[in-house]
Amino acid sequence: MKKTGKEKELKQEEEQEQVLEEIQETVPENSETAELENQLEKKDEELKELKDQFQRLAAEFDNYKKRTVKEKERLYASSVADVAAAFIPVVDNIDLALKACESGEQGIRDGVQLIKRQIEDVLTNLKVKPIETIGEEFNPEFHEAVMHVEDDSYGDNEIIEEFRKGYIYRDEIVIRHSVVKVAN
Repeated sequence: MKKTGKEKELKQEEEQEQVLEEIQETVPENSETAELENQLEKKDEELKELKDQFQRLAAEFDNYKKRTVKEKERLYASSVADVAAAFIPVVDNIDLALKACESGEQGIRDGVQLIKRQIEDVLTNLKVKPIETIGEEFNPEFHEAVMHVEDDSYGDNEIIEEFRKGYIYRDEIVIRHSVVKVAN
């Protein structure tokens, strides 16, 4: 049996309607599409917020690490300064013993000089050094003036005598100020 053109046409229309119904069933309606788009936008915003929070947290952690390193360095510097401060009076006493031994036996003097050199080496290894004084300009950050003289043979604020050595750690932290006499 032969199908006529009209029957073919009807058959095609039915097939098209069926395909259209299948597509409509699989594709959500406009309101459902809008709802899904809204949900997708919300998820994108949440993701953006979480990413921002993560970046801030990472930056805070990096700052924390840097702060911790600086605090450790300051604590170490403070500890070294405390240890050096404990050694300095010993060095002073050794200097006094050396002065007292000038007229005495050479063996005692040599022994005391050896001890002094060893202590100075320890301080040097700790990056502690004496503060320069004689001939330098007076600086209240490093020096403590206990005497002042007027003498035209020296420059203004020139240190002419040291009564007690001062010490500094890493050229930053004054452990003890130098006690000095200043001219003009």
